[in-house]
Amino acid sequence: MRMNREVIIKTGDPNHPEAMALLNASHALMTALFAPEENHFLSIDALTKPDILFFVAELDGSIAGCAALALKDDYGEVKSMFVDPAKRGARIGAKLLDRLESEARSRNLPLLRLETGDSLTAARKLYTAHGFAIIGPFGDYEPAKTSIFMEKPL
Repeated sequence: MRMNREVIIKTGDPNHPEAMALLNASHALMTALFAPEENHFLSIDALTKPDILFFVAELDGSIAGCAALALKDDYGEVKSMFVDPAKRGARIGAKLLDRLESEARSRNLPLLRLETGDSLTAARKLYTAHGFAIIGPFGDYEPAKTSIFMEKPL
């Protein structure tokens, strides 16, 4: 895989067949790794709500990744971050995070927050590299042995 191909981040539709395939793959992975009560992913329908901004990453003309920004009163929450395993290595996740951060800043949100699983090592590494630090549970989340909560001031 050439590492310098152009990745295009744009507003997307979670119901687009390629986006849906990525979301279903993400949901299947989370279901395989974590108990039902430890899964906090949003359904495809929930990703179409007005308080959710959904983005896709295109690489070579197809959707290779997705991420969402849930708009909360005083922060933005990173949701549904997933990159096609076959397309990893092109900085898609980093570019999606950059877009979410840009969108949050444009709405004057002071923080980005997220919940991720303890076994998602690559995701945690990406978030840490982007300036996220571990915090306690936030919003409606309850403490859970497999959840890691992170925050980045903007």
